[in-house]
Amino acid sequence: MELSTIIRPAAVKVVANVSSKKRLFQDLGDIVASAYGLDGDAAFSALQDRESLGPTGVGHGVALPHARIEGLEEVVGAFVRIEKPLDFDAVDRQPVDLVFALFAPDGSGVDHLKALALVSRTMRDSSVCAKLRANEDPDTLHTILTESHATRAA
Repeated sequence: MELSTIIRPAAVKVVANVSSKKRLFQDLGDIVASAYGLDGDAAFSALQDRESLGPTGVGHGVALPHARIEGLEEVVGAFVRIEKPLDFDAVDRQPVDLVFALFAPDGSGVDHLKALALVSRTMRDSSVCAKLRANEDPDTLHTILTESHATRAA
């Protein structure tokens, strides 16, 4: 599994300011609706439901919200770089500026976990995060995300 099969360039955005986690999840719903044709409201609700189980801020300014959506056929992702970091109730209490959201089919099981592990490994790489924070062009951000794992795997 490669990140290039999970996230399309159209699902990578830079936003200047997000006022709340709820607003971020609405933006992510809009992104996956536009990039993949998903129901944006269903994506938003699924993220909200998952987040109510516990925050998905994993530390070092990174959040990995994820949810299962009925009717989805494959695991897909969306990435947002926030210019003004957002309080996310992260484990280290640091605000979040890099958000990689995953959406998986309702009964995906192993594929969902593999995708989450891949994204987690990528976003734990401090050099990848530094490059993501240093760039504002969505195409460049997509390239950083999709090439970082591929070069390590080679």
